[in-house]
Amino acid sequence: MHLDWTALGEVATVSVGVTVAVVVVFALGVLGLARLEGARAQQGGTSALGLGQATLCFLACAAVVAYGIYLIVPQLH
Repeated sequence: MHLDWTALGEVATVSVGVTVAVVVVFALGVLGLARLEGARAQQGGTSALGLGQATLCFLACAAVVAYGIYLIVPQLH
């Protein structure tokens, strides 16, 4: 049995990199929600920047998850 260690290393590196990236983007989305809540608590208004940041970050996370499911489920190809 022969293992292609280079390919295994590439897959592991990409997996760890994408995982870290998704966690960071999700954390930025939570930060956007915190900014929105902070703006509402201070002045009774809303923060469009916080809402936009949260929306974009959570949509990016959902897109990565949907793409992963697409790659895993063979009926979707």
